[in-house]
Amino acid sequence: MYKMSSVTIGPVATNCYTIINEESKEAILIDVSGNPERLLAAVKEAGAKPVALLLTHAHFDHMDATDAVRAQYPDIEVIIGENDAPLLENPSLNLSYGFMGEPVSVKADRTVSDGEELELIGIRIKCIEVPGHTIGGMCYYMPDLTSLFDGDTLFHGSIGRSDFPTGDGDALIENIATKLFVLPSDTRVFPGHDSETTIGWEKSNNPYF
Repeated sequence: MYKMSSVTIGPVATNCYTIINEESKEAILIDVSGNPERLLAAVKEAGAKPVALLLTHAHFDHMDATDAVRAQYPDIEVIIGENDAPLLENPSLNLSYGFMGEPVSVKADRTVSDGEELELIGIRIKCIEVPGHTIGGMCYYMPDLTSLFDGDTLFHGSIGRSDFPTGDGDALIENIATKLFVLPSDTRVFPGHDSETTIGWEKSNNPYF
């Protein structure tokens, strides 16, 4: 019923995800960077329509293609954690000016808070705010799919950087331990860079814990 695909794209090889409800032909996107045609290839091939874009956090490499996607799907709802929304519109804080040499500013349609639950394309989604990489990084847990989309929070054998504006390394480690490691061990973790992992593997093997 649900088909998930990903492309690794953009200036710093960001993992961008698409989930399609094959019955309703609706889709959600999770982070968008780089070439919009590659991002939207799975949607178009399935004849689906993206109804929402979930942004894990406000750094440029996870959202710089937002307006390009909006140009093709004007009704798409762009969603981000409430505490990262100001960064999304600030080229200094979202790092676009420093890394790309040109400012990128995006405005969300909706913000979500820690613990809020959504239902999109028939999928239950729990929003888990995990500050540390950014002040309001949001992870999206989908229990029916046994999946967590966590941006640059937790990586395979590592964690996200905390030396950018609004980052906090101690908070990142504490929040991963108390908010993510309580999820079922078989939860698949789909990060913003590098390879897939699981909560159980990270609890047993990640050197930061």
